[in-house]
Amino acid sequence: MKRIFCILPLLFLVAPSFAADAPASRANSGNQTKSDTPGGAGDPSVSGRLPRIRVDVGNKGFVDTAGQRFTPCGVSYYRPGTGWAPQLWKQFDAEATRLDFQRMKRMGMNVARVFVTFGSVYTQPGQLDASGLAAFDRMLDLADEAGIYLHPTGPEHWEGMPPWTHALGGVFDNFANEACLKALEDFWRLFAGRYRGRSTIWAYDLRNEPTTAWDTPESRVKWDAWRAAHQQPIVPVPDKKDGPSAILADYQRFRESLAEGWVARQSQAIRAADPQALVTVGLLQWSVPAQPVKADQYTGFRPEIIARHLDFLELHFYPLAKGVYRYEGQDAEDANLAVVECMTRECAKPGKPVVIGEFGWYGGGPLDPGGKPADEEQQARWCRRLVEVTAPMACGWINWGLYDMPEAKDVSRLTGLITSAGVDKAWGRAFGPLVQGLPPAHAVPARPDLPWESCTMDGAAMTRFQAEYLAAFLARKP
Repeated sequence: MKRIFCILPLLFLVAPSFAADAPASRANSGNQTKSDTPGGAGDPSVSGRLPRIRVDVGNKGFVDTAGQRFTPCGVSYYRPGTGWAPQLWKQFDAEATRLDFQRMKRMGMNVARVFVTFGSVYTQPGQLDASGLAAFDRMLDLADEAGIYLHPTGPEHWEGMPPWTHALGGVFDNFANEACLKALEDFWRLFAGRYRGRSTIWAYDLRNEPTTAWDTPESRVKWDAWRAAHQQPIVPVPDKKDGPSAILADYQRFRESLAEGWVARQSQAIRAADPQALVTVGLLQWSVPAQPVKADQYTGFRPEIIARHLDFLELHFYPLAKGVYRYEGQDAEDANLAVVECMTRECAKPGKPVVIGEFGWYGGGPLDPGGKPADEEQQARWCRRLVEVTAPMACGWINWGLYDMPEAKDVSRLTGLITSAGVDKAWGRAFGPLVQGLPPAHAVPARPDLPWESCTMDGAAMTRFQAEYLAAFLARKP
C-alpha cells in the first residue's frame, strides 16, 4: 500500500500517508563482517528447513521441492507500537516476531511480506548495513522455525532516506534516470547475493506499487530517442490533461517501455546473484486502467509487457470503484468485485501465476473519526468475496496487515486479522482455512477484454468499459 493521489472523495482516508522524510537513518556500520562471508559462521545463505518454492507452470501456481502444491496465504507484516510508517527494523522485537509467526502458522498462513528499507539496510551506496541485516537474518531464522516464508519488498523509505539518495532525484519513479536504475541494481545484487539459496525467501517483490513519473529531464531525452527510433518526428511531452490523441497514445507506450526496462534490469540483477530466486512486483491497481483514473495515474506497468521478466504477477486492490467503499449494499459490492475480477483477469492473461499481493478492508470500527462503524463480519464478508471472485485466476492472497494499527492515518487502522489488543477478528479466523481449502487456479472467465490504449488516455472510455464489464459480471456472477 502506498500514498495514492486523491482521485476519489476522501481517498486520503484510505491511502497510507507514509512521509518520505521519515526519521533519519542511523550511521552505517558496514557489511564486511564474518557473517557475510559465504560458508562462514552464521552464513545467511544456508538454506534452512523450509523447502524451496518454485513455479508450477502447467497449473499456474506454486509447488515445493517435493511437488506439493503451495498456496501463498499471509500478511504484510508489521507490528502495533512501531509508528506509522512502521519502523520494523529499527524497532525489531525478536520475541514478539517469534510469537507472531507461530500465531500466523496456527491461523493457516505461510507467508509474511516485509518491507526492506533504505534507512536500515542500504544506508551507503554499494554496501549493505550490518545492523539492518542482523535484524533481517534473525527474522529469517524465526520464520524458518515457524514454517513461514518471507516475501521481501523493497527498498522503501519507511525508515528514512539516507543522504546519498537525495542526489538521485526520484529513485522511486524516475525510471529514465540511469543513476537510479544502477542504485537499485546494485542493491539487489548485494541483497539477493547475500541470501542466495535461502529457501525461506519465497520471492522478491521489486517494489511496492511503482509508478512511472510523467515528465522528468531524463525521460524527455529518452522520449525524443523513442520517437526517433519509431521514425516519428520529435514532439514535446504531451500535457497529461490533454484529451486522447496519437501523441498521447505514443507517450503511454513510451512510459510502458520505461517500466519494462526498470523491471527487466532489477530482475536480471537478482537472477545474476541467485538464479533460483523468484521475482515479481506489487502492482498498484491503477496498473490496469479498468476504472477511471487520470492519464498520469496509469502506472505504465502493463502486465502483458512486464510478465516476460517476472516469475508471477502480483496485484494490489482496494475497493474504490464508486468512491471509497463503505459497505453501502450489494450494488457497491458488485461494482468493486467486477473491477477486481477484471484487473485479476488482465494479470492472468499472460499465462503466469497471479497473487493478490495486497488486499483488505476495514472492520471493527469507523473508517474515519465520527463515521459509521463497520463490524468485523462486514470486513470478513468483503474479503471472503474478493478471494472467491479472484480464485479462478489467482493462486495466493496476502492481507494488508496482521494487526490493526491504531497509530495509522488511513484504512490500515482496521484492516488487520487481529485487533491491536491481540484478539482474533472474524476475518482472521476465516482467512487461512478459506484460502487453504481452495482448488488450484483454473480458468480466465469469458468477459470483455480491456481496450488498453483508449483506457490509458480517456476517462470516459474507462467509464464505458467499467459499465460493460459490470454487466457481463452480473450476468454470470461467481
